[in-house]
Amino acid sequence: MRGTVVVATGGTSGIGQVAVETLAGQGARIILIARDAARADQTLHRLQAAGPGVAHAIRLADLSSVAETHRVGREIAAAEPRIDVLINNAGAVFSHRQLTTEGLEMTFAVNHMAYFVLTDALRAQLIATPGARIINTASLAHKNGKLDLDDLQSARGYSSFGAYGTSKLCNILFTRQLARRLDGTGVTANCLHPGFVATRFGDQSGGVIQALAPLAKLFAVTPQQGADTIIYLASSPDVAGETGKYFYKRKPITPSPAARDDGLAARLWAASEAIVARLAPDPNGSDRAGPRSS
Repeated sequence: MRGTVVVATGGTSGIGQVAVETLAGQGARIILIARDAARADQTLHRLQAAGPGVAHAIRLADLSSVAETHRVGREIAAAEPRIDVLINNAGAVFSHRQLTTEGLEMTFAVNHMAYFVLTDALRAQLIATPGARIINTASLAHKNGKLDLDDLQSARGYSSFGAYGTSKLCNILFTRQLARRLDGTGVTANCLHPGFVATRFGDQSGGVIQALAPLAKLFAVTPQQGADTIIYLASSPDVAGETGKYFYKRKPITPSPAARDDGLAARLWAASEAIVARLAPDPNGSDRAGPRSS
């Protein structure tokens, strides 16, 4: 990974932190997007220790905000002529329905829209970089998801596990549609299930989730084990050219029937574009749809 540039979210703890520190140790320069300045600074010091002599950087942004995600993506795009790897890993689960300042349901905003908006903002730099890779952290929980395009914000009924599963279903549908739209550019897009991992995930969710998290994590895999497939997809020559797939333990596996619904994926893409157009309109009027396959 020496000489490569990796942009990552969700890297100040858990599997994301293990992944970026490992890639830094392999020679990559890490640009980490984080919300918490103190934890970001601690991670930066760890990156500098893992990969000394490289200009690792932190960009602060609240990824629950479409406008903030768009802003930080544009800033990175303006500063970086090439991006070799984009790791969309930030995620959360919430015990109760919450809305962002922009009126989006929080799980949908953080777990799906942040992936969509950041990838769109960095699209040109990824296409300009030979062999660039996009990696989206999904989950086996997608099998519990039910995507209602008429109720993306869960206004008609909310459950924490249902909203989380639906957001992970969105991750896989987004990855499949993204891979099709990037066909012919040389950029690959894959997603993965990291396993149930003992991390900070769920610790501040409130309610039953937060109460049960310590017990559940007794049966979880380590962050090192959970990060392995992210690192593999980011760095291994074995997956060069592989795209549009869903991985677990370094192997492509078959997701649920809903996650393989290409028509649903296209409609989700269109709905996501409409949200971005409303909340973070492009002053240049450029086409957000990106390259399409023939």
